[in-house]
Amino acid sequence: MAEKLTSFDPAEALTSDEAIAVFMAEAFASEDAGYIAHALGVVARAKGMAQIAKETGLSREQLYRSFSENGNPTLKTTIAVMKALGIELSARPHEHQPA
Repeated sequence: MAEKLTSFDPAEALTSDEAIAVFMAEAFASEDAGYIAHALGVVARAKGMAQIAKETGLSREQLYRSFSENGNPTLKTTIAVMKALGIELSARPHEHQPA
């Protein structure tokens, strides 16, 4: 008998600031720009896309499109969304790994 699979929405699991921080830290660690953008979209959905749209002055449609799996948000949009989500970027020297 075949098992019925249901779709998993990671946004539903992001119920705390700590969970969001871990999720985004893992996305940043991937160093994959597309995955990072998609992860920001997941977090925005978890927080409420309508609220993020209101805080950034961008339309929900633009946000969904920009942060979709194939989206390519501008740096300006990315920073605006991160600010609305309470996520900040910081810089530190890259730790070089021995060859």
